[in-house]
Amino acid sequence: MSSGIVTRLEDGVLVIAFDRLDRRNAITSGMYAAMADALTIAVDDAHVRVVLLQGHETIFTAGNDISEFRNADPAVESPAFRFLRTIAEFPKPIVAAVSGPAVGIGTTMLLHCDLVYASETASFSLPFVNLGVCTEAASSLLLPQLLGHHRAAEALLLGEPLSALAALSAGLVNRLLPAADVNAFANAQARKLATKPSSSVREIKRLMNATQKAAVARQMDDEGDIFRRMLTEPAAKEAFSAFLEKRAPDFSNV
Repeated sequence: MSSGIVTRLEDGVLVIAFDRLDRRNAITSGMYAAMADALTIAVDDAHVRVVLLQGHETIFTAGNDISEFRNADPAVESPAFRFLRTIAEFPKPIVAAVSGPAVGIGTTMLLHCDLVYASETASFSLPFVNLGVCTEAASSLLLPQLLGHHRAAEALLLGEPLSALAALSAGLVNRLLPAADVNAFANAQARKLATKPSSSVREIKRLMNATQKAAVARQMDDEGDIFRRMLTEPAAKEAFSAFLEKRAPDFSNV
C-alpha cells in the first residue's frame, strides 16, 4: 500500500486506516490511489464482507494535502475523484470511525458510508469556499438532504464546522463515544455486520441507494468538472499560496 495508508483483513473486515500522523493524516494522491485500489479489489474478494475506514484517535484526516493542489493537472481526473467514485459505488457496507477533525473530503466521504461512529471531540468541516473551489463527493446534493438547505449553506458557503453533537443531531453519525473507544467500537460493529448474510446486506444497501444512484453520479461528475476548472483560477491560487505561506488569504479582487 501507499505510505500513509495501512490495510489489514480480519474476520471479514477490511480495515483501511490513515497512517500519516506527522502530517495530520493529510491525504496525498498516492494515498487516494491506494484506497481506491483496495476498494476495487474488495468488490470481488469474497473474504471482504465489510470495510472499516479509520484514522487516529486524535485526528481522522486533515483532508487533501494542499501542497499537491498547486501542481494538479485540471485535464486529468485525480486519484481523489477516482476514490470518491469508487466509494460511492461500493456495493458492500462501509463503516467509519472518526476521532478529532474530519476536514473536507474527510467529511464528504462519510456521506457514502453506511455506519459512522465518532468521538465526542470530533468536528466536521467543509472549507471548500475558503480554498476557492467547490464541493465534491456529491455533497452539494447529499448535504442539503441531510442537514436541510440552511444548515448546509452555513457549512458549505461559510465553511463553518459542525460539532460532534450537531453531526449526531443531523444524522451524519450514528453514535458518539470517548475518543479512545471509537476505533474499537466501530471495529466491533463492523465485525457484527460481517456475520450477517452478505447477500441480504448487499441487496438492502443497493435498494437504499437505488433511488438516487444516478443523481449522485451526475452531481459528482458536475462537481468534478467545476472543481478541476476552479483549481486554475485566481481564488484557488491565492488560497493555496496563503495556506503554504501561513497567512490569511486576500479574496478582495476575486
